Amino acid sequence: MENKPIAGRLKLLAQLMELHEQNAFKIRSVANAAFKVDKLPFKLAGKSIEEMNQIDGIGKSISAYITELLDTGSIADLEDLLKATPDGVVEMLHIKGIGPKKVAIIWNQLGIENTGELYYACNENRLVEAKGFGIKTQDEIKRALEFRMASNGKFLYAQAKHEAHELMTLLKGMFPGALLEFAGDYRRCCDVISELNIVLGTRDAEMGLNNLSTSALLQNITVNSDHINGETANGLLVDIQVTEKRFFYLELFKATGSDDHVKAVQARLNDIVDQPDSEEFIYKKASLPWIPPELREGDSFMNKAILPDLIDVYDLKGSIHNHSTWSDGINTLKEMALYCRDEMKLEYLGICDHSKSAVYAKGLSIERVLQQHEEIDRLNQELDGFHIFKGIESDILNDGSLDYPDEILERFDLVVASVHSNLKMDVDKATARIIKAVENPYTTILGHPTGRLLLSRKGYEIDHQKVIDACAANGVVIEINANPLRLDLDWRWHQYAIEKGVLLSINPDAHRVEGFKDMEFGILAARKGGVTKTNCLNALSLEQITAYLAERRTKRSAK
Repeated sequence: MENKPIAGRLKLLAQLMELHEQNAFKIRSVANAAFKVDKLPFKLAGKSIEEMNQIDGIGKSISAYITELLDTGSIADLEDLLKATPDGVVEMLHIKGIGPKKVAIIWNQLGIENTGELYYACNENRLVEAKGFGIKTQDEIKRALEFRMASNGKFLYAQAKHEAHELMTLLKGMFPGALLEFAGDYRRCCDVISELNIVLGTRDAEMGLNNLSTSALLQNITVNSDHINGETANGLLVDIQVTEKRFFYLELFKATGSDDHVKAVQARLNDIVDQPDSEEFIYKKASLPWIPPELREGDSFMNKAILPDLIDVYDLKGSIHNHSTWSDGINTLKEMALYCRDEMKLEYLGICDHSKSAVYAKGLSIERVLQQHEEIDRLNQELDGFHIFKGIESDILNDGSLDYPDEILERFDLVVASVHSNLKMDVDKATARIIKAVENPYTTILGHPTGRLLLSRKGYEIDHQKVIDACAANGVVIEINANPLRLDLDWRWHQYAIEKGVLLSINPDAHRVEGFKDMEFGILAARKGGVTKTNCLNALSLEQITAYLAERRTKRSAK
């Protein structure tokens, strides 16, 4: 074994000892030895324990550790500490900008056990509330995590968007007059992108290939038949297919849809279509309406007599489920409302700060709920042409109950019920827990139903059909959480919800004014699920949603 991996194991041992608050003198001894071993001009392997004892900075205990590692391949003390530490917490120790002391706070005080949860906590501004953290530290950690997430070869749609459009702008500059369009996962608005596909239609395909292959547009460029492959500086894989203009729309069609979708359309073609002048022509020849790219997954929408008129961001009239400085937000309630009204041109805001059980997020005590309601009443008198609804994001407790007594829940205009704790229940218990919350007459919206964090945390297992059926039976709306890390409810369940008559709500879960912009990604997820404005709660006007909430209150009172 070389010195570097020996030093690495000693460094990890020192970090874990500090994480678990062991003897400070011993921690310094192991950490100093790790540094020393890494700089030695000779190999330790083959040295006797007596020889190691003579090396400056390596005493008897460190020599024993090194000998044990060389003889057995491990250190018992290190293995014991690793068993006592979640894998995700160990991974955090490797993140630039946070040492063991900060990891200990993140783990022990905030209850965060992996890098995905940590990234989401940065988005929710939870770190700034912890001792020793501030906005600057939080932003540095977030940037380091984004780099790590990108390095695994997969990107959130929102992460890929900027680079994708920068690349498209450069291509349009290189090939004026060419036909250019995104294809593949990106054009279908998939939540996770593993490769960015682009189709380029040019008058001279061979010249186009030559120009791209010698350009500095991408790194690690290779040519594969009519494809240029490479990657961006951040590691996003790119595939550019170059074709003659007359074949552009055929190749775009084939490169956009999933394999099942393309095969299903081609199976309906009676004639060979090799030079279509549009994608619409291909679908028409297959006796189909043009299918938007978002819906080109398999053949499910081919069998519908009428395709849905997909929702657009301009259809949204309000933003529900948002946070302010009353809990873990960055902006005040008034700042959130003014941004919604003046910048987003919306008619209403649902403020849903965390409930009292969410102590990590400054959850609202009953007294603070009443104080916030007083502020909302004042702001509603002050803000012209705009309304703030009194909401709460109530934790769904372990037994499925909500976080306040009925006399407090009664005071809210709307209640978003969400799971934030005990995410490791089996599917039956998790499903029963959520259904009990859905059956609570004060629940208006089921928030982020599975708690997933894309590329980071799978989310808890639930029986989606049973949960959706319960929402249908109880008139509960289901959230499409627009945070690009969540996009939960997953688009694959949108149609089942719609068929059951369940309304969906595209909620940004904004913790600062910039968070309202995430509604764009919620819209993309909703379009992928075939959602229209008639299926969406916050596509209702202020007058309509006021009447909707009043009707719910009347029905609840009548029970």
